Amino acid sequence: MAMNFDPFRELDRVAGALMDARGPRIMPMDLYREGDHYVLSADMPGIDPGSVDIDVDGQLLTIRAERTMANHENVKWITRERMAGSFLRQLNLGQGIDIDKISATYANGVLSVTIPVSASAMPRKIQVKSSNEDMLTVKEGADRQISGS
Repeated sequence: MAMNFDPFRELDRVAGALMDARGPRIMPMDLYREGDHYVLSADMPGIDPGSVDIDVDGQLLTIRAERTMANHENVKWITRERMAGSFLRQLNLGQGIDIDKISATYANGVLSVTIPVSASAMPRKIQVKSSNEDMLTVKEGADRQISGS
């Protein structure tokens, strides 16, 4: 019986096993700004929503999750590519975020975190007054005082 040995596949398998032992895995995510808030979408398929933990410490947003795999006894795995274990993602929020109003939802294996921008960090218009209008107002006031004396 001839066996095919692929050294690259074996190297990939060994490297993957070593990386699994390092600790938490990183979840892929997208982050964009939409109007007055940011939206973070993180892929977390197969994660129990009850295992998701989101916290803010100062300006650091941390997302943790745990994926457990069913323990099948008396099976011989042909391939096992789905990772189990801890997942972790941390983001520095910076200034201008309303951390009290951050919210999150989980649907179809995607965690969506809405991060609102604080009112003080929102763009605003500043009214510009003409110096001619100020002078006119002062002159009119001065005329009244002179003519009223």
